[in-house]
Amino acid sequence: MDASPEKKPVLRINSGEGQILPVTVEWQGEQAFTLVAPPAIDTHTHVVIRRLFHQLQQASFSYITDLIPAYHTLTIVFDATLLPTDHSRKSPGNQVLQKIIQYLSASNEAVKEESRMLRIPVCYHSSLAPDLHSLAEHLQLPTDELIGIHVATTYRVFMLGFLPGFAYLGPVDERIVAPRHTRPRSDVPAGSVGIAGAQTGIYPIQSPGGWQLIGRTPLQLFTPHQLPPCLLQPGDEVVMYPISLDEFNQWPTT
Repeated sequence: MDASPEKKPVLRINSGEGQILPVTVEWQGEQAFTLVAPPAIDTHTHVVIRRLFHQLQQASFSYITDLIPAYHTLTIVFDATLLPTDHSRKSPGNQVLQKIIQYLSASNEAVKEESRMLRIPVCYHSSLAPDLHSLAEHLQLPTDELIGIHVATTYRVFMLGFLPGFAYLGPVDERIVAPRHTRPRSDVPAGSVGIAGAQTGIYPIQSPGGWQLIGRTPLQLFTPHQLPPCLLQPGDEVVMYPISLDEFNQWPTT
């Protein structure tokens, strides 16, 4: 690549909140690079990343094969063989980067993302929440207060990862920020709701995991035979609400 190793901003984007976000580039091999905003788990930064994602989706560059948004990054994967002939001697990556910068700089149309609001039932009964009481003690909070804080926040789906359909939600209220377990469990049931750092999340399938487990939802978050297979999608807003153990056990399975 003929890119400079220095991380100089390639774009400066107005976040819409009176803040200018510098966006740098990191190369990911010969046919991918990542646009990187300042690292943060916050809605404003994520909105900018989602805006870039939708703008490039609508641009329909034939040589871009994948767009991968995350918290503060957008990875762009391209097929160099599909690039138009260029006599500038720029590397394929820099050709794509230059075209994207030109497109985004010239685009004045605001892209509005349609955000869904989903309500997720969660049972916080101790039989389904192995870390609830110990975490409450660690945070020096009554258990009921911890639950109340957890359900009082509207969370944003920042990204999917780790497992099919595992949605990283956040940010959590600073009063219930909690560390991961130093030794992950080998078996976490599907639907388990956990906290790790400033994030909360729901295990879509049975798997190992190290998050603090404080409840469980009866909903199925990952259904391979459906389209889309994942219930939660980046950009969605999520509110959790408490249900009883009886309600959990009687919840329809389909």
